[in-house]
Amino acid sequence: MDVLRTPEHCFENLSGFDTAPHYVDDLPGYEGLRLHYVDEGPRDAKEVWLCLHGEPTWSYLYRKFIPLLTGRGIRVVAPDLFGFGRSDKPADRGVHTFTFHRRALLEFLDRMQLPPVTLVCQDWGGILGLTLPMELPEQFRKLVVMNTALPAGQPPGPGFLAWRAYVEAFPDLDVARLMKRACPELDERECDAYNAPFPDVKFKTGVQRMPQIVPIEESMDGAKLTAHAKQWWASTWSGESQMVIGAQDPVLGPEIMHDLHNHINACPKPLLLPNAGHFVPESASEFLPQILDRFDV
Repeated sequence: MDVLRTPEHCFENLSGFDTAPHYVDDLPGYEGLRLHYVDEGPRDAKEVWLCLHGEPTWSYLYRKFIPLLTGRGIRVVAPDLFGFGRSDKPADRGVHTFTFHRRALLEFLDRMQLPPVTLVCQDWGGILGLTLPMELPEQFRKLVVMNTALPAGQPPGPGFLAWRAYVEAFPDLDVARLMKRACPELDERECDAYNAPFPDVKFKTGVQRMPQIVPIEESMDGAKLTAHAKQWWASTWSGESQMVIGAQDPVLGPEIMHDLHNHINACPKPLLLPNAGHFVPESASEFLPQILDRFDV
């Protein structure tokens, strides 16, 4: 396997993100591939939040969550998917499959041996992450879900299809420019931090592939799993939940999120952020304290 590793100097002086890096490089089936994760807060915390990022971001997405959570004694664990962040980046397009990324998360959880967690997910963090609790029901007790989907063999909508076509047409995606367009409040250093994992186009295979492997047809890898997950959340999930919707998201916006809401058992009314877009965690201060109070943590 041809694997690239972003040089450490690319991650120097990241704006608002001084967390210590943690690595594991011997997950079963992924030996030799180094996976990075954030692990902040007390190791013996009763509350652990597992934060899963999406495309084309990395654990930097949750930098605003970390002080709000650790300030309440919560441990925060946030892995970078392979191909993103500080994790290794397989250069072969065929390596990046739904099963490859999902199984890596399952192996990571097995290695970490965390107590029951709150699942926090957005974008691919939800497409993958929302399929995990049905396999490990004792591992998950709460859910915070932001703009994402469970495709179940169907396209989420025209916005997603346009995004998919755009990434295919422009493989050297300017991540910094994308983030600035989606989140105008970001300053130049924050946009640079989102771009840091990708020194040049060779490092962007994961970025290029993720939109193409969303299981939008019934024959695709992951379609049956996401369909099963939809049924599981509707019929079996019994934990606390909260949905947060960035109303300005042109890809996975309110219509798609309300459909997902209908499939999460006993999920209360979503929190709608009128001015937020796709990358909802950038608006953490607007909603996270309210969720923490409701969850009584």
